[in-house]
Amino acid sequence: MTTVSTAQLTPPVSERDHTVGPASAAITLVEYGDYECPHCGAAHPIVKEIRRRLGNGLRFAFKFWQMHDQLFEHQDALDDAYLLAYAAAIGLDVDKFAREMALGVHAPRVREDFLSGVRSGVNGTPTFFINGHRHDGSYEFQALLAAIASTTLLDAGYTTPELPYEIRH
Repeated sequence: MTTVSTAQLTPPVSERDHTVGPASAAITLVEYGDYECPHCGAAHPIVKEIRRRLGNGLRFAFKFWQMHDQLFEHQDALDDAYLLAYAAAIGLDVDKFAREMALGVHAPRVREDFLSGVRSGVNGTPTFFINGHRHDGSYEFQALLAAIASTTLLDAGYTTPELPYEIRH
């Protein structure tokens, strides 16, 4: 069963967020997650497959975007030395990265994202928002894909009884 909550994403996705996919996409999927959370790690390949299948029809938002895949795929190796190696591997200025990490330059933004999650009703990870509405159902592939399809149809003006049975359930 697809479950979309009445909880709203606050604030909505904007140009300051780290996203992949066009801003004009019909669906915006936002994930509040934690790179050390095993459930978020389990959701990662599911989200990757949804992104692959929906292509330019999906905009996906998550913080710390440049290393997103690397961090999830190496959840057991997230100490500073590994982070510096990942920064080098993706072509970042490692000295600047190390300096900013040591000074906590991005801590205020991380705090803003955390508070946004609190205001949006995030009480665990992973938590997904589909077009600004919190998804309270499973993050298993079929469930999340059905919720995305349902949201697309609802946003297009269909009511729940009009939705195909497999999307409603």
